[in-house]
Amino acid sequence: MTEELNNINEEAKMEMDMAMEHLEKELSKIRAGKANPSMLNSIMVEYYGMMTPLNQIATISTPDARSLSIKPFEKTSLQDVEKAIFAANMGFTPQNDGENVRINIPALTEERRKEMAKMIRAEGENAKISLRNTRKSAMDSIKGLGKDGLSEDNQKDAEAVIQEITNGYGKKVDQLTKAKEDEVLSI
Repeated sequence: MTEELNNINEEAKMEMDMAMEHLEKELSKIRAGKANPSMLNSIMVEYYGMMTPLNQIATISTPDARSLSIKPFEKTSLQDVEKAIFAANMGFTPQNDGENVRINIPALTEERRKEMAKMIRAEGENAKISLRNTRKSAMDSIKGLGKDGLSEDNQKDAEAVIQEITNGYGKKVDQLTKAKEDEVLSI
């Protein structure tokens, strides 16, 4: 039975780790007023007939805090990169200078900062929902073991361990969202 409990705990941790990775990925997409190459990670460019991530066909750098420079490996893909950035509808206006595509990151207004803080809190809540769903699934598995002969004391202990794991991940979610929210709200 202890092996089965360990498997339940490990599976729950794996699912919660995946929820944390997803949260980090989603938070990285929310810009904080500073230029960051990861802002463009979700952009796909049509490259030789296939949709390819922008960072696989170009070098993305930050010459300063308010701009991004994209240098495609092949000059022929400059216009495709420009089109993909427009199509992504991220509020950026790319400028093609013949060798690079430059993006100036506009300063965030107070209203936009508050809107982004709401988005961050929503992502955090989605992550917590995922954690609670994982906890429920693990608790159901433990109850199933209880029906198969796991003692009531062992069942309570196993449920307490799952709750402890969930609480730890919940604190991590709070820390991540708070840090991102502070980053967005600071001028």
